[in-house]
Amino acid sequence: MDSKEVVLAFWDAMKTNDFAKASEWLSTDFEGYWPQSGELTIGRDNFTAINSYYPADGVWIFDIHSVVSEGSIVVTDVSITDGVQKARAITFHNVENGLIVKQKEFWPDPMEAQEWRSKWVKLV
Repeated sequence: MDSKEVVLAFWDAMKTNDFAKASEWLSTDFEGYWPQSGELTIGRDNFTAINSYYPADGVWIFDIHSVVSEGSIVVTDVSITDGVQKARAITFHNVENGLIVKQKEFWPDPMEAQEWRSKWVKLV
């Protein structure tokens, strides 16, 4: 699979709301960074936990608006909703050896790091 196919497979897995399954597209030493809150998620287990415990009002729906790919870098523009919360994320994915090793994800509005997530991330 090329890098774009890997990232699209990741988003397809996210659409199932089975975040452990989605994490299979991440490297074991995966790093996910949210610049607005300064949080860095390290590893598949923390990725799975933070997505599983996120306070949602229903299942998450992901709508991919665009994908731009060049070599090992893939950028996606995705709308996300649980029926109440609505957000948009621009994500820069770095892919190596068929797995996503890093994501830098930008959300539309700045926000403070959430206390409930503190056991899965470190502030940077």
